[in-house]
Parts: sequence; structure tokens; C-alpha cells
Amino acid sequence: MITITISNLTKRFGQTTALHGLDLTIEAGELFFLLGPSGCGKTTLLRSIAGFYTPEEGNITFDADDVTQLAPHKRNTGMMFQSYALWPHLSVAENVAFGLVERKVAKAEIDRRVAEALESVRMGRYATRKPNELSGGQQQRVALARALVIRPRCLLLDEPLSNLDAKLRLEMRAEIRRVCKEFKLTTVYVTHDQKEALSIADRMAILDGGHILQVGSPRDVYRRPSSRTVAHFIGEADFIEGKIVAAANGRAEVDTAIGRFQGVVGDSSFRPAIGAAVTLSIRPECWTLGERAAETNSVEGRIGESIYLGEVAQYGFSAGGQLLKIYELNPRHSAAHGVSGENLFASVDEDDVVVLER
Repeated sequence: MITITISNLTKRFGQTTALHGLDLTIEAGELFFLLGPSGCGKTTLLRSIAGFYTPEEGNITFDADDVTQLAPHKRNTGMMFQSYALWPHLSVAENVAFGLVERKVAKAEIDRRVAEALESVRMGRYATRKPNELSGGQQQRVALARALVIRPRCLLLDEPLSNLDAKLRLEMRAEIRRVCKEFKLTTVYVTHDQKEALSIADRMAILDGGHILQVGSPRDVYRRPSSRTVAHFIGEADFIEGKIVAAANGRAEVDTAIGRFQGVVGDSSFRPAIGAAVTLSIRPECWTLGERAAETNSVEGRIGESIYLGEVAQYGFSAGGQLLKIYELNPRHSAAHGVSGENLFASVDEDDVVVLER
């Protein structure tokens, strides 16, 4: 296990700056995700860690070793790409052994380590098959075994599950986490799939425009986004504009066009002043529908569009000219309100209202 430290990292491509002075520490043994929209810099950062890109400024260290100028093959990182990149003319075992052959490891040692790597990803009985005889999920396991067999200092994954169908993605999420924890590998994982990150990450960084917007655990980033951009990218949210009427101890009271709300300040560095314009972020599943108003954080409105999806019902809720999204988990009774169109009250707990700097 190694700790990866990124200090003031800047990477440019011509006149375009892809990474702007990034600072980030990925702890030893951590499964760390890089997320963000296309072009945000997450793959550039991963490839800089791997050594495929050399930054114009800043440093990358593996523990105490500065690897900023080292060639990729001297960093001893295992890399998994979006495409499986398996040699079609080689068997599964030969594909996995390729990195060891290039390193001129003794044949007996190669055979032993290949067998161990294939068993670790549950592909031992497929050693003699060719890649075209395997399913997509099996090919991905082989690619993972090939990355593990060289005993890398860290594992780097670039959208490894994007070519798999939904069922296989679910299966491989758990498998990748199991293997990474079993081998005690520091792992950096690039994806645009929010559910993928929320389900298996230890921590994550949200990037946008070459900047890191927020770093934290999946729960922290989802429940306490530090900006509207983060709240919008991770999951779904209702955004309500308002002004501060009171603030103290990381909490604030906000006047909006649809009522007064009390909530939690999302960014600990934000010190809201009275009268400051802010945005409230509320997750759709945090609303509760009822026929009576709650004492606080309650708005009156009417359900418009209603979509029943079995485990959840999705409502469009019109309140004071603003359309809110409300998700009811395990819907039973209130789905009928979507048909009747009668007025209801939507209420939300103070801890589920996040106050963001506008």
C-alpha cells in the first residue's frame, strides 16, 4: 500500500489548461474515485498519476518517492482501461503473464503468479481459453488479473465497467472492491457513473473544469454538497433560491418565494451574512407528502405529473409557481393524490436542507 500525494499539479495541452494546481492526498489502501462531467480533468489526472502525461507544474509522490518525471513502466502501477485491451491471439493465461514476461520473470514464478491472479478473480478454469471465447464480464476479470499479477504499487482504473451491461456492472462493482481490499491496494478509479462511486468508494473527488470542487466520503458528498455543481452532478436535487434571515453555528434560516426554510450550511468555509442570496438544495427523496402542514420547512402545492415505478413514485409538485421533484419510496397511499390533484403539503427535515452560496 502507498499514499499518493498530488501537490499543485498543473497540466496543459497547448493553450488549454486541463488541471489547475490540484492538491489531493489518496490514503494507503483507499479505494478513491474521481468523478465529474466529460472534460472535467479526471482522466488527465489519472494518466498523470500513471505517467502517461508529464505535468508542467507540481509533483506526484508515491509515499516518499517523487515519481513526477518517471516513465510509466518505472512506476509499477497496474492499469485497467475502458477497453479490455486483451491480445486476441493469446490465451487467458498468456494475456495475464504478458507483463511478467516483459519483466523477464522466471517461468516457474510466472506460472505460479498467473495461477494466483486468475484464482483471485475466479477465472482459474478459463486459463487456456482465448478472449473471444469469454463474455464481457469474464474479459474484464482477465484484465483485472493482468493488472494485479505484476504486484503493482497502486491500481488505476479508467471507466472499467462502461462496456458492460447493467447486471454485469453491479456484479463487477462488488468484485473490484473485494479484490482491491483483499490485495490491500491503493486504487484510483475514474468514472462518470454516480451509483458506481456511491456504492463502493471509500472517498471521492468531484472535478469540474480542471478544479477539485469537493472531496469526501460518498455519504458526505451526497448529503452535504458544497456547491450547486456538486449537488447537481451527484444524484438529483431541487434548487430553491432565497435570502438569509438568520445564521449561526453552521445553520441558517432562509426566506424563499415558497416559504421559509431552516437548513445546514453545505460548505464549512461559507459564512452567510444576513440578506445574502443563497440556494437551497433538497434531495427529492427527502420530501414527505401529507395533508397537513408541518411546523417548519413545509410548502403547499399540487401534484401534477406522477410516475409509478414500483419501489418509488416520482411526482412533479407545483408550489408557488416552482416545480419540485418529489420521490416517494415504497409508495402505497399517496400515489392516489397524483390522480386527484388535490392540494397537499410537502415537508422536509432541517438536516436535509443544504444551504449553498449562490
